[in-house]
Amino acid sequence: MSGSLWLKPPGSGSGSDTLPAIPRPRHDGDGAGVTAAADPMDELAARLDVFVASAVHPDEIAAILESDGMTDEYIRLTYGRRDSFALAEELYARVPRSFPEPGAAPDPWKVSLTACLLRGVIFALPGLAYLLGAPLLEGPQDRLGLPAGTLTLLAGALIGWVWDQTLSHRAYSWLGLGDRRAAGRTLLVGAPVGALLGTAAALAVPGGPPFSYAFAAGQAFYVGAATVLLVLGRERVLLAALAPMAVGALLALFVELPVPVRVTLLVVSLLAACTLALRELPLRAGLRSAVRRIRASAARRPGHGPVRWQMLRGAEEDFAPRGPRIGDSVPYGVFGLGTGLLVLYAALGEVLAGGPAEAVAAPSAVALTLSMGPAEWLLHRFRSGSLSGLQGARSPRAFRRRMLATLTRCLAVYLTVLLALGLAGTLLWPDAPMLTGVRIATLLLLGAVMWTGLLLQSFGAVRPAAVVCSSAAVAQSLALLTGLGQPRAVQLLVAGAAATVLAFLVCLLLGRATAHR
Repeated sequence: MSGSLWLKPPGSGSGSDTLPAIPRPRHDGDGAGVTAAADPMDELAARLDVFVASAVHPDEIAAILESDGMTDEYIRLTYGRRDSFALAEELYARVPRSFPEPGAAPDPWKVSLTACLLRGVIFALPGLAYLLGAPLLEGPQDRLGLPAGTLTLLAGALIGWVWDQTLSHRAYSWLGLGDRRAAGRTLLVGAPVGALLGTAAALAVPGGPPFSYAFAAGQAFYVGAATVLLVLGRERVLLAALAPMAVGALLALFVELPVPVRVTLLVVSLLAACTLALRELPLRAGLRSAVRRIRASAARRPGHGPVRWQMLRGAEEDFAPRGPRIGDSVPYGVFGLGTGLLVLYAALGEVLAGGPAEAVAAPSAVALTLSMGPAEWLLHRFRSGSLSGLQGARSPRAFRRRMLATLTRCLAVYLTVLLALGLAGTLLWPDAPMLTGVRIATLLLLGAVMWTGLLLQSFGAVRPAAVVCSSAAVAQSLALLTGLGQPRAVQLLVAGAAATVLAFLVCLLLGRATAHR
């Protein structure tokens, strides 16, 4: 009963050993014979043409044949081949290779250029507050020849920048896990702490004008509020909060505004930003949670409860799902510190080394800040280009060539935008130093450092980027403290070395297709 029907004698008699009659070609009325049946191999190759042509190995075809229900016995009787693998090898040899282009897939990295440009404007717009507060910051120059209160404001800004970079990554990590409430709680606790740290750093710098400390405190609280709104995607709300200050700063360029009006505009924008940030945070839930924790800690007595239960509870907590680790966010703060110091030295490096106050290259710092909007958009374009490279490349070498072409194109566009912003800022800024060849080269190399560092950071390789940027900042700081070399030459050398190392890391780490999945 398990044998095939094809093995039974074809005759009607049970003991007949006569071979079956060979069918003769039939003739039609004109005497012409009917053509022979088509080769089953040709029919199978035509039916599976698309699958066979796109296969990269015969085993893929064998899997298709087996999934089609073809057993080895059926293949031997129908096609005269030993098994599915032998049939697959012949089909693979018979049908030429043809790899169809993949269909259009949705691009997950497509973002709006307008939204990125808006973020770049928001990054640079708070700088107009210094125009409104300039009359209140007047005073004798400090020991480095900088305007009064400069070191006070820089100390608070750097500490706040480092803290809020770390805080932003931790909040974004919670958002990536889909827990918006945890991200809100993180911002609710972290933003005020960062504001207090920035204020404390400013107060620790002696010798500034009295208003500089109040201005630094307002700056620290604004950075905390802006961090909350930017992380939660409220860019337009933040822009509305900055509108009174920005309009007043533009008016101050043409009309002499009274000091009370200047202070009022600054306070209104600050209070608006802080109020809007608080509205986005789970303030009531955070307060209730804090009260519960305080009451629970006050009610808990040392050694209370069974020891065995406490041990079992600890073992269960080891396997419980946890949120992002705080240590994973620290490199982002180190990266922010390194890049912040490099931008600071690009603007004030010559003055800090003992040069004249006229050597302040403020347009370079403004250009780097404004360029962060286009830089963000180009980072998304690189991810989009690498994704299309994964879909279209036929070998690892071909993918690497596509990746390098996309990298070169995006970096060239970013440096072009940065150069245009630097030239425009130099022409519009009163008494700004001219952009010489060395200044332009330093600006472009520093832009390459920041963009490639952000690129590595977007792929999760933030630690190498943080090490390179912080090392460059330390090297330039040591050169300034020891008076080693001419400031412009030191900046050019440090920026060039950092850009070279980061470019090598990008080619090394991102040249593999597995890094883009």
